[in-house]
Amino acid sequence: MSPRKSYSIILASDIHCGDPRFDEHLISTAISEINSIEPDLVVVAGDLTAKGYREEFEEAKHHIDLIDCDKKVVIAGNHDHRNVGWVFFEELFGRRFKTIKYDFDLYCHEVYQDKLNLIAADSSKPDLDEGEIGRQHYDWIKETFSDPNDFKVFVLHHHLVSVPGTGRERNIVWDAGDVLEVLKDAEADLVLCGHRHVPYVWTLGKTIIVNSGTMATLRTRGYSRPAYMSLTVDHESISISTHVPGEGIVKKDDFLRSRIPPKKIMSA
Repeated sequence: MSPRKSYSIILASDIHCGDPRFDEHLISTAISEINSIEPDLVVVAGDLTAKGYREEFEEAKHHIDLIDCDKKVVIAGNHDHRNVGWVFFEELFGRRFKTIKYDFDLYCHEVYQDKLNLIAADSSKPDLDEGEIGRQHYDWIKETFSDPNDFKVFVLHHHLVSVPGTGRERNIVWDAGDVLEVLKDAEADLVLCGHRHVPYVWTLGKTIIVNSGTMATLRTRGYSRPAYMSLTVDHESISISTHVPGEGIVKKDDFLRSRIPPKKIMSA
C-alpha cells in the first residue's frame, strides 16, 4: 500500500435488527454515507440484534455486508447474548474475542508506519444488560499491547466511562476501573464502544474513549439523534466526527496523538 496522509475508521453500534424502532431508511442512509467515505476499517461495536434470534443476526449481516470495506471488526453486545444468541453470532461473525493487526503507511515529510494493533473483546453476559471484561483477560490484553510502537485500539460493547445524557448509571462494565488501569499501563491509544445510544468522546490520560450512538434505530435518549462516528488518523492527530444519517457531521473533535509512530525506512 502506498503511503498517504491519513486513514479512516468508522465506528458504528447498536443496530438492533428486529427492534420495533429499527429504521430501514436510517441504516441504508448511513451505509451509503459510510461507503462514500471509503473507510479503511469499520468497527461495529455490538447489539446487532434486539433479542438474539438467528433471523435478526442474518438481517444484521446483510446490512453489514453492504458496507464496502475489506477490513471489518464486529463484536457482540448484551442484546446479542439473549436467548443464547452468541451461538449465532459465532457462526455468522466468528470469534467473540480476537486480535487483529493492520499496517498503514503515513506520509508526513517522511514515511511512517502505523502498526494498528486491535483487540476486540466481548464484554457481555448471557441475559444481562451489565458487562464485564474479566480478570482472566487482563494478561492477554497486556501481552497483546506490549509493543510500545503499536497504535493500540481496544473495542468492546459496553462503556468504560459514564456517558452524559443517558440517565441513571446502572450498567457500566463491572470491572471498568481495573480495565482502565490495564489499558492505561499498556498505553492504549483508542477505546471504541457503544451501548448507551449517545455519541460521546472522553480523554482519559493518553487514551481517547469514543462512544458511538445507534445508527439504525430511533431508540435514542432525550434530544440525542441516531449517529455513527468517523475517525481520521494521521501522523500527528486524530479527528473524530459525529455523523447523523442524512444530516452530515454535527460535531467534530480534534486531538493530538500522544505517541508518534516510528519512522520507517522507505522512499516516498
